[in-house]
Amino acid sequence: MKQEKFTSKEQSVMNVLNENHLTSYEILQKVEGISLLLVLYRVLDQLHNKGALLSYMKEDRKYHYVC
Repeated sequence: MKQEKFTSKEQSVMNVLNENHLTSYEILQKVEGISLLLVLYRVLDQLHNKGALLSYMKEDRKYHYVC
């Protein structure tokens, strides 16, 4: 992954995901500075586009993790 600059919201999400693979709802419950699910989805999309985040489906739930 090339060196990218991350916003404070992106860094907060990555810090939470360094601990465990989590669903969007679980991330929303743990991260500070993001209170709306739509805002979280935008941050997740940005991280995915930067190559910092991957996702997978398990038991009909989408989990995210830092790569």
